[in-house]
Amino acid sequence: MQEGMALVNELLSRMTLEEKVAQLCAVHASRLLEGRKFSEEKARTVLAHGIGQITRLLGTPDLEPEEAVELGNAIQRFLKEKTRLGIPAMIHEECLSGLLCKRATVFPQAIGLASTFNPELVQNVTTAIRKTMRALGVHQGLAPVLDIPRDPRWGRTEETFGEDPYLVSRMASAYIRGLQGEDLREGIVATAKHFTAYGISEGGRNLAPAKVGERELREVFLFPFEVAVREARVRSLMNAYHEIDGVPCAASSFLLTKVLREEWGFGGIVVSDYEAVRMLATFHHVAENEKEAAVLALRAGIDIELPDADCFPHLVAAVREGCISEEVLNEAVRRVLVVKYELGLLEGLPFADPGNVVLLDPPEHRALSREAARASLVLLKNDGVLPLKKDLRTLAVIGPNAYDPINLHGDYSFTTHVPSVLAWKGREARWEVAVPTVTVLEGIKAKVSPETQVLYARGCGLTESSEEDLREALEVAQKAEVIVAVLGERSGLFRQSLSGEGSDRVDLALPEAQRNLLKALHELGKPIVLVLVNGRPLELLWEHEHIPAILEAWYPGEEGGNAIADVLFGDYNPSGRLPVSFPKASGQVPVYYNRKPTSFSEYVTVDAEPLFPFGHGLSYTTFAYRDLQITPEKVRGLEPVTVQCTVENTGTCEGEEVVQLYLRDKVASCVRPRQELRGFVKIRLAPGERKTVTFTLFPEQLAFYDAHMRFVVEPGTFEVMIGASSRDIRLSGTFEVLEERVIPKYRHFASEVTVE
Repeated sequence: MQEGMALVNELLSRMTLEEKVAQLCAVHASRLLEGRKFSEEKARTVLAHGIGQITRLLGTPDLEPEEAVELGNAIQRFLKEKTRLGIPAMIHEECLSGLLCKRATVFPQAIGLASTFNPELVQNVTTAIRKTMRALGVHQGLAPVLDIPRDPRWGRTEETFGEDPYLVSRMASAYIRGLQGEDLREGIVATAKHFTAYGISEGGRNLAPAKVGERELREVFLFPFEVAVREARVRSLMNAYHEIDGVPCAASSFLLTKVLREEWGFGGIVVSDYEAVRMLATFHHVAENEKEAAVLALRAGIDIELPDADCFPHLVAAVREGCISEEVLNEAVRRVLVVKYELGLLEGLPFADPGNVVLLDPPEHRALSREAARASLVLLKNDGVLPLKKDLRTLAVIGPNAYDPINLHGDYSFTTHVPSVLAWKGREARWEVAVPTVTVLEGIKAKVSPETQVLYARGCGLTESSEEDLREALEVAQKAEVIVAVLGERSGLFRQSLSGEGSDRVDLALPEAQRNLLKALHELGKPIVLVLVNGRPLELLWEHEHIPAILEAWYPGEEGGNAIADVLFGDYNPSGRLPVSFPKASGQVPVYYNRKPTSFSEYVTVDAEPLFPFGHGLSYTTFAYRDLQITPEKVRGLEPVTVQCTVENTGTCEGEEVVQLYLRDKVASCVRPRQELRGFVKIRLAPGERKTVTFTLFPEQLAFYDAHMRFVVEPGTFEVMIGASSRDIRLSGTFEVLEERVIPKYRHFASEVTVE
């Protein structure tokens, strides 16, 4: 790295003020086009001093992927040959559930990946994404999302890894490792976002303020980011749009400098969320104009303004007028150049082969998408209806999500994202599927016996209904032995759909049209399987009381229909677990499992417990837990604690169980959560097979921030709980800590798990 720093410092010493500022700016690819081709004339103006980043070539709606790769090459060639310093640009793209690009593999949405409780699988997914992105000339991916949602009315719940900071941290670490790889010269810079506490917006409204104290901020909302920085070595972070205690995150030197750089030692780059710098003036009103907004953001710690050169070009004048020192500017430029060096951009021409577009959705990635989708499905309820027989005489598939492939995609898939953005901007949008997608109806038809008659009716729209649609659905259902009702939401952006960014809801029930359809089907007295395709926890109390089987599918991606059919007919034993709690009523929210004991008082008409708790998920087999051992029972100093148990498959088919370890500090100097996840592992067991699971807990898993904001392990008794969910606890015991210990910083961010 010494050689790299020498090169970076040499470049920096030669730069003009305009060239330095250019490295902190981005340009949207569309600004460099004349029709569908690269315009050197436009580039001579837009890229005269170089540029830091190019925004979303492959996500450009009007270009085919091959054209986007060729445009990227033309831009890099111009930067290398026609600018004074010849510094290539970083090209960034979205990659939350796969590369946001026409024809690229679409994996399950993030909330589905979290439901797998399988970090290794998540790393396999992002390794596949990395290989595709790098082959097409991309250098940075704007993912993963580490927000912790506590109000599922918030539309972006689907983009998260759920409500628990420990689970989020393990999934985030795996995601980042897969995307960045072992060497950034062959990797993609991951971008942990949105920094921070974005998922607790007031009223579940996107961009609304977050109300949180520093203790909770550090223990819950900052924790996954600290793991991303210090364990996974993420090379980029993105600020959140909102404010915390009156300070917008984009202008928070406490977050972006004190915590991120001084406490955690982060050496990568901070990129602004799209238009977040301008919003300091137009939304938060903490800046008078674009120049003031740019100064606030740079001084706080934002290095690059995305998606376009909007406010940051004013930094040239700001430095010359003495509004901000050039040394602050230099530090940001140095960080940008260091990351470009790590990517190999300062040492060679970063050209990509347009022929690599064939890698967009290769068979092995499609197979991996199906594997991830199957593992993400959560069986919420089963009164013996599932698995279905493949040789049923007749089967009815009914519902608005049964035969519309778009509805299987999350909000950052090209299929949903680009049309939503275009429609939001007032441009005519084409709602077409950007990659072949298997619907639930198609998956079922491919699975059943050739003699089985599969009948279909839409029944209603997502939010609208008609007598004709309902009549057709009831006629179809009358002919069937079993009904599969496929209901839920559709993802999109900015109120274009029922979930997704900017698509927040005031209640969590199924839309009236869908619930009325389901009630009418229920009155027929036939077995019903409810398949939910959605992006957030829903209010399902009526459904739970009346429908015998409920399968949560989230947005499972391009192979979703096949994955759902695999589970419905028993070719795959469901193993997903809920990363978020489902309420009994919308008015219960928040119902996250790791609340404080003081948060469980009952309402007049309902208690404070969720309908389906965090970690819940059923299987087609059964598991028994036994032989809990905790060593030592009395802990001195900072020694680790081992927790061991045996898990046996007591059913008749092979299955996977997610063994979950929770802790409770029984008496502490500050109020502690009722329980906290501190370890988990997914194990596969054949019928009659048993395995021994051993968790090693380190002092960091016992510590919290006390009244003096010391990170401390206090003396006292800790309750250990092992089970199949946060409420389905099978084994419990205690150990006692005898001495107080202050921990200066994390050494272990997670417990260690072995399975024998």
